[in-house]
Amino acid sequence: MSTSQPSLVDSAPAGAQAKMLPVRSGPVRSILILQTKQIGDLVLASALASNLQLEYPGARIVFLCDGRFAGLLTANDIASEVVTFRRSHMRGTPLRRAQELVLTLFRLRGYHFDMAIDITDTKTSRFISGVVGARVRVGYQPPDGLMRWLQLRPANVTAKPFGYGERHFLYRYLSPLEALGIDLRLPVPAIQPPPFETTKALALMDKFQLRPNAFVAVHAGASFPGRRWQPDRFAAAIDRISAETGLDVALVGGPDEKDVAGTIMATAKTPIVNLVGALPLETLPALFKQARLFLGNDSGPMHMAAAAGTPVVGLFGLQSPTRWGPVGAPSISMSPAMPCDCVGGDLCERPDPNKACCVWRLEVDPVVDAALELLARTETVQQTAV
Repeated sequence: MSTSQPSLVDSAPAGAQAKMLPVRSGPVRSILILQTKQIGDLVLASALASNLQLEYPGARIVFLCDGRFAGLLTANDIASEVVTFRRSHMRGTPLRRAQELVLTLFRLRGYHFDMAIDITDTKTSRFISGVVGARVRVGYQPPDGLMRWLQLRPANVTAKPFGYGERHFLYRYLSPLEALGIDLRLPVPAIQPPPFETTKALALMDKFQLRPNAFVAVHAGASFPGRRWQPDRFAAAIDRISAETGLDVALVGGPDEKDVAGTIMATAKTPIVNLVGALPLETLPALFKQARLFLGNDSGPMHMAAAAGTPVVGLFGLQSPTRWGPVGAPSISMSPAMPCDCVGGDLCERPDPNKACCVWRLEVDPVVDAALELLARTETVQQTAV
C-alpha cells in the first residue's frame, strides 16, 4: 500500500479493503456519483452503484442528488450516504444559485473523495467534479464538433457516451465501469427493499385489504401532462383488467398527482384503492415488490417497479422504449405508431420527447391485451415465487 497517501488509509471505514485502480495508485475508499436528474435516472444509476460496491468492498458510495430523492437511495441501500441540493434554488436567481452551489461544494469537499463519477454531464456537474478534489475523476468523452475543445472537462478517465455497445440509457450510466476496467457483474438495477420498508408496505396493504401478488399497481402521473395517458383510458383499462383477472387495483403516486387519481376513481366502475400520496418514495419499491403487475406511464415509478422485479407494462409516447424502456423484469412497452399528426395542440412541444403528447394516441384495447399477455407469461414464475 502506498505510504504517500496515509490519510486515505487512516480515514477508511473499519474492515474496508484497499482496491487498487489498474493504472492509478492508491486505494478507493470513497466514491462520489453525481446524478442530479430524476427518479428514473437514479434507479438506472443504482446498477452502477451496485457494481462499484462489488468492486470496492467497504467503500463509501455517496450520491449527489435532489433532496427529494435522498430517502429512496439510503433506505434501499443504493447509497451509503447522500449529499443533497435544492433543485429549485439551482434554477433561481444568480445569487441563490451561487449560494446553493457553494454550500454543496463545501459539504462535498469534506468527504475527501478518492473517485468522482459524473453521469449527469452538465456544465455544473462537470465543474463540481473538478473541484471536489477526487484523485480519479470519471466523465464522458466530449461530443464531436468544434465546440468540444471549448468545454471544461476535468475528467482524467473518460467513458464512452454509451458503454458495452448498447444504446439504452442504462448503459450510459454503466459506461464508467467499462472505462475503469471493472467487470460488469450486475447488468440491471435490482432493488431489494429492506425489511423495515417491507413491513411498512405490508401494513398499508393490510389496512386496505390488498393481498400480496394479487393486485395491479397503477401509476397515472408523469412530470409533464403530455406524458400522461388519459385518466379515462386508465379507468377503462383498469375495469377490463380487473374484470378479466380478478386482481385488485391500487393507484400510486405523489401528493401532486391526486387530481389525476381523483378523476380515475370517479370514472372507473371497479373499486380502486387510492394510495396516491399515502406512502413515502422510499417505500414504493417494497410495495411494487408485492404487486402482481405494474401499469403506468414512462416515469420514475415505472423504472422503480422493474428494478423491484415486478412485471411492467410501460406507456410511451415520442420517447423511445429502446432508450428508456423498463429493465430488470419482464415487460411490454407500448407506444403509438410513428410518425403521427400532433394531438396535443399548443401543449405539445415536439421534437422534445419529454414534452410531446404522442402517448395520448394509445388506445385502451392494446394496453389491456398487453397486460393480459404479460400476466399469462409470468404466471408460472409468480406462482413459484409464492
